[in-house]
Amino acid sequence: MASIVPMTLSSLLAQLMNGLAEASTLFLVAAGLSLIFGVTRIVNFAHGSFHMLGIYLAYTLVAHLGGGPWGFWGAIGLAALTVAVLGAVVEVLILRRLYGAPELLQLLATFALVLVIKDASLWLWGAEDLFGPRAPGLAGAVMIAGQRLGQYDLLLIVIGPLILALMSLLLNRTRWGTLIRAATQDREMLAALGVNQAWLFTSVFALGCLLAGLGGALQSPRVPATLSLDLDTIGNAFVVVVVGGMGSLNGAFLAALLIAGVKALCVALGTVTLGDTTIVFSKLTLVVEFLVMAIVLVWRPWGLCGKPQSTQRSRVDLDPPLHAASRWQCHGGVLLLLLLIAAPLLSPQFPYLTVLLVEILIAILFAVSLHFIMGPGGMHSFGHAAYFGAGAYAAALLLIRLHQPMLVALAMGPLFGALAALLFGWFCVRLSGVYLAMLTLAFAQITWAVVFQWDDVTGGSNGLIGIWPDDWAASPVVFYYLALGMSVAGVLLLRRVVFAPFGLALRATRDAAMRAETIGIDGRRTQWLAFILAGAVCGLAGALFAFSKGSISPDAVSIGRSVDGLVMVMLGGVQSLLGPVVGAALFTWLQDLIARETDYWRALLGLTILALVMLFPDGLAGGFTRLFQRAIRRETS
Repeated sequence: MASIVPMTLSSLLAQLMNGLAEASTLFLVAAGLSLIFGVTRIVNFAHGSFHMLGIYLAYTLVAHLGGGPWGFWGAIGLAALTVAVLGAVVEVLILRRLYGAPELLQLLATFALVLVIKDASLWLWGAEDLFGPRAPGLAGAVMIAGQRLGQYDLLLIVIGPLILALMSLLLNRTRWGTLIRAATQDREMLAALGVNQAWLFTSVFALGCLLAGLGGALQSPRVPATLSLDLDTIGNAFVVVVVGGMGSLNGAFLAALLIAGVKALCVALGTVTLGDTTIVFSKLTLVVEFLVMAIVLVWRPWGLCGKPQSTQRSRVDLDPPLHAASRWQCHGGVLLLLLLIAAPLLSPQFPYLTVLLVEILIAILFAVSLHFIMGPGGMHSFGHAAYFGAGAYAAALLLIRLHQPMLVALAMGPLFGALAALLFGWFCVRLSGVYLAMLTLAFAQITWAVVFQWDDVTGGSNGLIGIWPDDWAASPVVFYYLALGMSVAGVLLLRRVVFAPFGLALRATRDAAMRAETIGIDGRRTQWLAFILAGAVCGLAGALFAFSKGSISPDAVSIGRSVDGLVMVMLGGVQSLLGPVVGAALFTWLQDLIARETDYWRALLGLTILALVMLFPDGLAGGFTRLFQRAIRRETS
């Protein structure tokens, strides 16, 4: 017997209208993101930050201009224009210098901007949520099908299609729009024709930021201005852009409508009982957009209105072959290992040292596992935290629920990380580029939603506590040596695989997939196995993390954790095996050092990352290696 919480057509209509109002402003953000990516090829991670600034600026400008019609709508327009000007300044001063850099380095620079803008907002407006005034003359509601619908929501529903129509006219009926479409198709040919690409890119970036700021400003009467809007918005905007198809404004609009409709249906359905099973559809609103994205990408890998990606060109020219470690590198590695072994001897003078080193070792394991599929594998992952969380929760549950020894729990971490990668990787390796990255993000968010809402097993939002090492490993020094041994073993294992025949096959698939296939290499199976191996090492990092902290929470599976891993890999350098080690150690140390010195540690960390990006465009490890080799050539000559 199935029972459903009563749902009327009018209640479904009310939820759908509310969803459409939100989808309309989300479309503005997604349209700007799609426009910027289509022309500049930059995956702008800071786009959500510009949306957040739009809300904050609208709140401030309304307070100064007054809450009347001229003051309110003037504030909306000025907020959007201010965000556009700020975007143009960012493009000219920072991003213009990075157009020739690898795409992942550009992504790292935009992530650094996220940190800077977040702390700048914290300094200007504080940490409290700010509620903007209602739109003058639109504070009431109208009755439709027996339901009260806000007048302002109805206006937002109209604004979305209006902006779509204006953008279509701009892109199809103006010379500037023609140049944008040409740049989307072939930037090199456009430059050969004498078009000033620099100013074209600046204008496109400013327009994209204007749309993001306008979307934020229009949301100010509906949602509070809060510092968490940046990452929340960029995640949803990525979903809309990818589901609709990269570079397609019509697709982004259709995707926004689809996701809004599915969310409204989940809320309206409420709770459904099938026999002894109760399904709470309303809880799916936390993750429904990522479920939609996963389904669409599995069914149509290039999105609803996108075009199939062209075959990836050979990367042999960009990525030089990997070489075994030189003599000085081997000596340096041995010296570093000896220093790490001797580090606990300094613990009486620096009691926090072993704790920090354990965090660094866990970060290194996490980063090298991500680097394994990004560097040698050529597969960008935005959801690597899924395997980290799988290992952490597996170890915690075995210890707490099943009362297994610590070593058994640690052994299950890599196993469950590999099982998660086995499942998710089977779908992911069928995609490439941004679509692959976004599908990994979708699976990570689905994992986060399960962990966040499965209170009986995972503890829900409160997580699990009491995950302490066994008595023999309770000493910080003993646990440090355990973490050191496992981390070194994980790093050496992945390094050995990279130079093994499997690693050569993996790089061959990355560099020239068609050639690899013609000589008998099964590219998908090779990449799938790489996913599984990376998931196992990442799961080990998660298990160690659970025991090092004594607790585990859904933050271990969050977008922030995956982004941290990306920053570590890109900071050190994707094309160097030493890169993730250097990047993870430096990022963890800087984060700990700066966070203890100031409340605005994100801004300082972001500025530091920006400086390193400018100085070392191929990562720290690659930059130092290049400088060292140059010094050796000078001495020999």
